[in-house]
Parts: sequence; C-alpha cells; structure tokens
Amino acid sequence: MFDFVTSNIEEGEEKPFLPSPYNWKTYGEMNICFWEKHQTTPYDTSKEMVRDSHEKIMVLIEKFTDIELFEKKHFKWTGTSSLGQYCISATASHYDWAIKKLKIHLKTCKN
Repeated sequence: MFDFVTSNIEEGEEKPFLPSPYNWKTYGEMNICFWEKHQTTPYDTSKEMVRDSHEKIMVLIEKFTDIELFEKKHFKWTGTSSLGQYCISATASHYDWAIKKLKIHLKTCKN
C-alpha cells in the first residue's frame, strides 16, 4: 500500500488514492484483505513493519512545503481535501484508532 501512495504523491499522477479495485465505499474490504494476509505475521515482525512504514511516510511528508500540504485542492487528485489531511488520516488518526482497538483487544484477552 505504501508504494501505491508514494507513487501517487510523488509522480502527481491522476489516479485513485486507493488501489484498484477499492474505493471509499469498499475500503473496508481492503482492510479485511490486509487482516487476512497478516493473521500469521509474528508480532515482532508486525511491529517492525509499522515502524518501517511510519519512517517512510514521515520522510515522504517532510519533502512537501506547508502550502503543498495544507492548501486545499493543491493536488488535483486530493479532490476538495489537502494532502495534509490525507497524511493526518493515514498516520496520527489511524494510529489513534488502532491503539484504541488494541487496548480493547488486550482488555478482552485479560478477561
């Protein structure tokens, strides 16, 4: 997924943000595919994958100016949003959501 997002941002191509065949109505199915794919991924490996992905996206984000990040419609493919909104959604907001899910899971496992 990271490679798809990277090429979309850096090449400035007009293509959907989500990889085919997914769209904003079906991205839940994409998440299920990720979940299924990683059912046997060891915990330490998954932590390293998250750490690596985070480092890559932060390096990518740092390449952009504040105008490129926060001016709405600066990049045509972001529609009415800004690139920064996509970045926040794919990092901090997503991490917050995942941490809450993990806490619920750990609490359930203890019971």
